[in-house]
Amino acid sequence: MPQPATWLSQGRLHLQNHLSPSPRTTQPHGGVPWERPSNASRWFNQDETVSPLAVHFLQVYPCSEDPSLALLSLLCTGLEEHMAKKGKKHTPTPEDMPLVHPHAAGIDVGAEEHWVCVPADRDAQPIQKFSAFPCDLHRLADWLKACGITTVAMESTGVYGMPLFQLLETRGFAVALVKARHVKNVPGRPKTDRFDCRWLQKLQSDGLLAPSFRPPEDVCRLRSLLRHRDTLVHLSVKHIQHMQKSLEQMNLHLHHVISDVTGVTGMRIMRAIVAGERDPRTFATFRDSRITSSADTIAKALEGDDRPAHICTLTQSLALYDFTQQQIAACDQEMERVLDTFASLIAPEPPPLPPPTTAHRQPQRNEPAFALRTHLYRSTGVDLTPVPGVQALTIHTVLSEIGLEMRQWPTDKHFASWLGRCPENQIRGGKVLSTGRRRVQNRASRALRMAAQSLRTSPSYLGAFSRRMRSTLGPAKATTATAHTLAKILDHMLQEKTPYRVQSAEAYLQKDHARRLRQ
Repeated sequence: MPQPATWLSQGRLHLQNHLSPSPRTTQPHGGVPWERPSNASRWFNQDETVSPLAVHFLQVYPCSEDPSLALLSLLCTGLEEHMAKKGKKHTPTPEDMPLVHPHAAGIDVGAEEHWVCVPADRDAQPIQKFSAFPCDLHRLADWLKACGITTVAMESTGVYGMPLFQLLETRGFAVALVKARHVKNVPGRPKTDRFDCRWLQKLQSDGLLAPSFRPPEDVCRLRSLLRHRDTLVHLSVKHIQHMQKSLEQMNLHLHHVISDVTGVTGMRIMRAIVAGERDPRTFATFRDSRITSSADTIAKALEGDDRPAHICTLTQSLALYDFTQQQIAACDQEMERVLDTFASLIAPEPPPLPPPTTAHRQPQRNEPAFALRTHLYRSTGVDLTPVPGVQALTIHTVLSEIGLEMRQWPTDKHFASWLGRCPENQIRGGKVLSTGRRRVQNRASRALRMAAQSLRTSPSYLGAFSRRMRSTLGPAKATTATAHTLAKILDHMLQEKTPYRVQSAEAYLQKDHARRLRQ
């Protein structure tokens, strides 16, 4: 029996014989007159595929006397489908995209319950719901282990996902905590927890989710303590404001004669008021020698109206302020114990630290009472405090958010972008739509921005840079540009372990003048 290639060859000859007559003839098959088309040479292509015109010819002029030509109509159907698909690019759909993480699960975290989705072939019920109780969290982890899951994507908009995150990380899963705005549902899909966890599992399987940065566990402990300490500092500020309000209501103008009501003189006077003292002359004797106001001025300012209600509010505000200060001191002790556990990156007998560049030699208000600068130097291997505008507490805040290793950011530009201290250009069709910076809620970025604001009158190299940026870009953008420079300096010092080279403002002015001459 002839092979399909032979049938196709015979069919080609048969079609060519039928195309050989003159343009206006009558064929023996039904006597139907026909015209030879101008594109007859395209009935058979170079790859021996048959065109739709050939299929139509066989239908109009059947060739049943030749079995090869009878089967040719069947071959034409498959060849035509092949031609329809040939030359078209295959666009992958979400269902047939290559799996980057085939053993991935998605968890939509809630305050009371968690919805978990695993691949459909791992369990008869691939989507299950677990409560937020500890026993159910362990049952969730056991179920993921039984399903062969190795990586988990979690979406959580609050701290109620941290217990589950820590449990899964302890059980050996690669956990990715993703932002809610990065996993928004496709428009038109129902917004339910069941659909959300399934969408998370699909995105994680395809490798389309970027995990949020989370420092190591020891740094996380330090970060939690520092954030709690920052909350306590803000609470103490509230209590100070309440004390000042009570003094104002009693018409005691204490804040007009001394610069700080929580200083030595101010605290002596307020404690005497709470204890029952009312004589202004007695209050004047509590004056510290550094107070510029005279004793008579202080006595005149403290002749007020002491009503019992205002005395009560002052008493409670002062007690709350004292309690908050005690809690801050206890938090400092715990932070010092955590810092002692960090590995030392310097020699057993390191050279002594140079004297601090700031005018204050002792810890100032709201700064930890222990030797924070020494701990940071031992943990990082380099002294970061010589950088203008940067103090020990600023470095402590930044390192507690980013950790001690900078390997997660390939370059200083990646680090500045993560902090949100650089422009985010939006370009479409070759046209720049926006150049504004990306808005982030980052404590490290906020600390660097506050350090940059303090350089406005600094006689340093960075101070001159900040003033030039301020005259060119304005105050807000100048602060952002200076914070960006500070971030790059800290990244380089932590990566290379090199000390900061101090330069004056004159050095920057000379460099800027040379740059202008080259333009």
